Amino acid sequence: MTSDLLAPLDLAFWNMESAEHPMHLGALGVFEARSPTAGAHAADLLAARAAAVPGLRMRIRDVWPLGHPTAFGGAAREPVPDFDPLDHVTLHAPTADFQTEAGRLMQRPLDRARPPWEVHVLPGEDGVSFAVLFKFHHALADGLRALTLAAAVLDPMDLPAPRPRPAEPPRGLLPDVRRLPGLVRGALSDVGRALDIGASVARSTLDVRSSAALTAESTGTRRTAGVALDLDDVHRVRKAVGGTVNDVLIAVVAGALRRWLDERGDGSDGVAPRALIPVSKRRPRTAHPQGNRLSGYLMRLPVADPDPLGRLAAVRTAMNRNKDAGPGRGAGAVALLADHVPALGHRLGGPLVGQAARLWFDILVTSVPLPSLGLKLGGNPVTEIYPYAPLARGQSLAVAISTYRGQVHYGLVADAEAVPDLDRFAQALSEEVETLITACEP
Repeated sequence: MTSDLLAPLDLAFWNMESAEHPMHLGALGVFEARSPTAGAHAADLLAARAAAVPGLRMRIRDVWPLGHPTAFGGAAREPVPDFDPLDHVTLHAPTADFQTEAGRLMQRPLDRARPPWEVHVLPGEDGVSFAVLFKFHHALADGLRALTLAAAVLDPMDLPAPRPRPAEPPRGLLPDVRRLPGLVRGALSDVGRALDIGASVARSTLDVRSSAALTAESTGTRRTAGVALDLDDVHRVRKAVGGTVNDVLIAVVAGALRRWLDERGDGSDGVAPRALIPVSKRRPRTAHPQGNRLSGYLMRLPVADPDPLGRLAAVRTAMNRNKDAGPGRGAGAVALLADHVPALGHRLGGPLVGQAARLWFDILVTSVPLPSLGLKLGGNPVTEIYPYAPLARGQSLAVAISTYRGQVHYGLVADAEAVPDLDRFAQALSEEVETLITACEP
């Protein structure tokens, strides 16, 4: 196994991170415990299986190949010869509240000197359940890649084998110190151009008021919450008014934001926060070995509209417009600019790009597809799965959504000090589904 240079978007996520702004994503799986020792047995299984997954043995290190302009100042994945999965898998004391523990663990950055992932096993005090929190650095994986890595340590499933990615030709890394000044100047110039493009995108969307509740000075604290909804209820709404399941799920977020803002006294009049909707560019059944394959859509959430069906119609219109343009065009595709910035540019400009995120969008709303087959660990079935997205610098709330075996799971991550009432927003999601169902009744 040889080292593998990080792709530009992976490198951007690696360099955007700081101690107060960790760039890892996560997922909390809740399991039905078939025995009193199921949690401890699960931790042993996870450690044993992780040792056999090549992608989990890779750490990220800096590289400075002077003869390779696009790689200079970048980073690469390389195998850890003394890899010990026990450094990454932790069995905790029993807890009565999986979400509280998940929030505490999500606020802690990953150890950048080791392969950037962790698994935390949380036995339940009730003795009939346990939870497993998976954490993966965004430089290691996007949502689909993280799912692949997590599935590798769960019980085997009968899934179609992915098509392998064609091998890339070797890259020459001959040193030439005379090129160093030019590399630095070019990197700074490219970072400036990328930030100019990002700022112009942000300015073009500032015509409608965003809510101050979604943007705040970050404190580095994290709180998580989870909401489980009946997928049949979502389908009832979709069948009544048209569109897609994802349209309904995004409209539910818009309606919940309206309730939450009004109840906390911030007001929803005239508010239309910019939502970034990530879009996977992975091809079906294609195994991209590492990293991220992402673009995105950018849309205004119709929070100010008092009519729930009007909000859903506005979401459908915006999403259809985005799909017609495609994931490679439009304001949400700014992530693709990463491909045009050399590695040194990401290193020098990473903190600036992180700060620019609040100018680009106000809230992240992402969907993570899960297999319809039942997931198990040591024979213990998964009953709930809550995905967690990274919280961008200066933003106070991120929403991730998954559907699994007849349920929709909203995973919420918030700055704990900026959003002390996250549970109230979670409740508003459930209430908004009921509102939509009532509005669809004849």
